[in-house]
Parts: sequence; C-alpha cells; structure tokens
Amino acid sequence: MAEKPQPVRVLYCGVCSLPPEYCEFGSDFEKCKPWLIQNVPDLYPNLLKEANDKESDKVADKLQSTGISSGTGDGAASSAPKQEEVKRLPGGKIKKKEKQEVVIEKVVRNKRKCITTVKGLELFGVKLSDASKKLGKKFATGASVVKGPTEKEQIDVQGDIAYDIVEFITDTWPDVPETAIFFIEDGRKVPAA
Repeated sequence: MAEKPQPVRVLYCGVCSLPPEYCEFGSDFEKCKPWLIQNVPDLYPNLLKEANDKESDKVADKLQSTGISSGTGDGAASSAPKQEEVKRLPGGKIKKKEKQEVVIEKVVRNKRKCITTVKGLELFGVKLSDASKKLGKKFATGASVVKGPTEKEQIDVQGDIAYDIVEFITDTWPDVPETAIFFIEDGRKVPAA
C-alpha cells in the first residue's frame, strides 16, 4: 500500500505574511530583512553579509568618533550621506511623490460646448466636494467631482472659465499659491502666473 502523503508545512514571513522566498518581491522587503536574517539565513546569504558589513561599519564609526582608528582607512566611505526613504509599491516599483500643483484644462466637446477640469486641489488639503459647490455657485454653472482617466478625482465645471478660475482659487483657498497653478494648452503645461 502507498504511503499517505503528508501536508507540507509552509513558513510565512512574520512581517509581510508572504512565504520567505517571495519577500523580496513584496512592498516591505526592507522591513522583512531583520526577520529573514533571524529565521531563514540560508535563504538570503547576501542579506547576512550586508548585515555583517553594516555592523562592522557601525563599530568603525563608533571607534572613529571616540578617536580610535579601526585601521581600515574607510572613514570616507562609511560616512556617505543617507539616502532618503523611498516609498515602494508591490513589485518593487518606486512611488513618486506628487508635486503640489493645480492643473486646469479646457476640453471642447460638440464643437461649441466646453468643460474646464481642475486637477490637484486635493493636494493642498481642499475638499473637492466643497470646492465643486463653490465653483458652481460662483460661475453659475454645473460643477461635479468625477474620476479622471488616471483614477484620480477631479472637478469638471461646465463652460470656459479657465482664466477666471485662477483668481477665484487663490482668493478662496490661500494655501494654493498662484505659482502652483498651471494650464494645459495645446498639450503643454503653461504656468498661470
């Protein structure tokens, strides 16, 4: 009679809850490294080597700060400036920090009608629903919050109010400087100021 197969016990990372082989593809690999070094050092031998190098650099820095030389002569290399922390998305992609800017674009439809779209007001802490109400009342048109093609919310205002809207935005929300407002004309970004 054949032997009954036993279930496989899979070890999961205590930080990201992925199997350790896949931690490097997750978004929190930097946070997973200490757990991986402690629990599965044979899976990532280069992590263990990096950790030992960092420890030796720390010891060398401590010795240099107290005035004792480590004898390696790597003083300049160990005091390299630290890189800024970068937000990583799943798959190892780097998330770019969004620029705080308001982009105003006029979209023509049916040859006569046009819609003015306002993107980026939420980056200045403005609630888009309140902003669309104020824009609709000020310019006596319909204004609504919609999702744009990039899945980000924007305000659509009926009519061509592109140049009047700059003064209204800077007066109503003083946190939004005029230098941060841009128009899109003929596919190019043009500063409003």
